[in-house]
Amino acid sequence: MNEILYSLYDRRSVRAFEDQPVAEEQKRMVLDAAAQAPSAGCQQLYTILDITDPALKERLAETCDHQSFIARAPVVLIFCADCLKWFDAYVEAGCTPRQPRAGDLLLAVDDALIAAQNAVVAAQSLGLGSCYIGDIMEQYEEHRRLLKLPAWVFPACMLVLGWPTRQQRERPKPARFAQKHIVHENAYRRMAGPELREMFAGRTGGQSFEAWMSAFCRRKYDSDFAREMSRSVEEYLRDFEEEES
Repeated sequence: MNEILYSLYDRRSVRAFEDQPVAEEQKRMVLDAAAQAPSAGCQQLYTILDITDPALKERLAETCDHQSFIARAPVVLIFCADCLKWFDAYVEAGCTPRQPRAGDLLLAVDDALIAAQNAVVAAQSLGLGSCYIGDIMEQYEEHRRLLKLPAWVFPACMLVLGWPTRQQRERPKPARFAQKHIVHENAYRRMAGPELREMFAGRTGGQSFEAWMSAFCRRKYDSDFAREMSRSVEEYLRDFEEEES
């Protein structure tokens, strides 16, 4: 296994960091690597917010599902899908562009997430731990206010970085599903009950499939934060197609 593949297998989410800053040069290398990611038409349809204000980090730790480790992370980055700056550039050039639509937003979200993953891989290569925070998509009204997000700019994900504690470096990485359950050849194949049970075999911690799945459904899929995320994304989408720049 080569060095890049090893780093991908070795990487795990880190939620506890040493009390040690990340040097500006190291942060710059991570951000430069993010900008090297593939993007649609080389447009780089994203803007990265580098959150350095301790008070803002504290507030984001609360609004993002009360996760205190966010405030303690040396580096907090928010990858925004940005359809505004190209629209503004078109107008500046004398064009009469149409307003961005949902398809433009999804393309920009793709760009933002690919850039974020480049940042994760770069951070791993430097020995830095990282964790994605999807909760930045929640609390629509508050996050737009806090981050001064205009129309057509959507916070696709947050990424926190820092030096992992020894416990975080050594803890086991959660197992992934077998390839046969996530790779379908040529067309989608809906899995029936027996195959679904096989897919989760060994992942239920000794509980029955029914008990484990019911608990997970309540904790994640049917949780208050999942409902809030859906509400917020629906609000973003509604405003995305209605707002004037």
